[in-house]
Amino acid sequence: MITIIAAWRAVSAMFILNGALFGIWASRIPAVRDRLGLSHEELGYGLLFMAAGAVCSFPITGRLTDQFGAVAVTRVIAVLYTLSLILLAMAGGFWGLAVFLFIFGAFHGSMDVAMNAWAAEVEQTFDKPVMSSFHAMWSLGAGLGALSGYVAVQMGLSVLAHFLLAGGLVVAFALTSSWVRWTSKRSERGQGSVFALPSGILVLVGFTALCGALGEGAVADWSAIYLRDITNATESVAALGYAVFSVTMVAFRLAGAVVITRFGPVATARFGGLCAAVGVFAVVSAVTPLPALAGFALMGVGYAVIMPLAFSRAASDPVVPPGQAIASVATLGYGGLLIGPPLIGFLAELFGLRLAFSVLLPLAALITVLAGALRRAD
Repeated sequence: MITIIAAWRAVSAMFILNGALFGIWASRIPAVRDRLGLSHEELGYGLLFMAAGAVCSFPITGRLTDQFGAVAVTRVIAVLYTLSLILLAMAGGFWGLAVFLFIFGAFHGSMDVAMNAWAAEVEQTFDKPVMSSFHAMWSLGAGLGALSGYVAVQMGLSVLAHFLLAGGLVVAFALTSSWVRWTSKRSERGQGSVFALPSGILVLVGFTALCGALGEGAVADWSAIYLRDITNATESVAALGYAVFSVTMVAFRLAGAVVITRFGPVATARFGGLCAAVGVFAVVSAVTPLPALAGFALMGVGYAVIMPLAFSRAASDPVVPPGQAIASVATLGYGGLLIGPPLIGFLAELFGLRLAFSVLLPLAALITVLAGALRRAD
């Protein structure tokens, strides 16, 4: 019989892969932008294709996960997601990048749904609040991916060489580490639904996740550019913005089980919203790299447990099957993660990047208002 340690290690490997590929891409966005000569607006439009790919994938993957099992779907998509990262380095212009971002976003979103369904199965099977620890592994992977960008720049590696080397290493690690005997739950309930939109209390859960995910997405895709353009950071220092954000997120997510058990999901989410708001204020007030990096660190603490709490609440819903419940929350939550970057791009083109980042402040405050929806269903 599989132990919780073996199950945790297997699922964690997939979360690390998902985060690492995203972090690898995020760390080289400035290089891709410069090579293709894109404006803030054009980059924003390109990232919108990534968001569209993810949102389109959520309902399909939710139904496939319920039908064929989370484990099988997660493993297949892990390979396809890695291959899609390589495509991004091969784009020759705006439209090529847009198409490849749609594909990359689709596999990113698909894997999010499938691996979170697998994580929810482990959490429910062993009755342990481990969801935040899985998301910590996602952040760890994202941070390592971002750091790989720093190393690649220092070594003078091209974007293609970086993506091939880093992507190949991480997918080999993930597939090897995740190979355990686990039988996923399957369900045919609710197969009449064509698009995964939340209903009832899941609407509020989804909007809470949306507020946190918009911030996560903005930091992932714009922190490097913000540090370089607004605070005049060097390219190597700019690559550390997302890495700092990810490190603090990892730390708080690893502590999440203890914090949530002690204070409950609602109070924990409200604390997160407050920390995120303070962090955003620090970033938009900064004129040098160091205060901005401190702000990104606070934002990492603030957003850390919002998405794990939202998925745990969705997976425990007494009405909707886990795969579809997670997919419906992901439609808003991870939709926000991917819609956030193009939104920042559009606002930056109109009002400047500093003011564009300011939109995250009221959204962080809204988390404290909606936090009550994250109380788990009995």
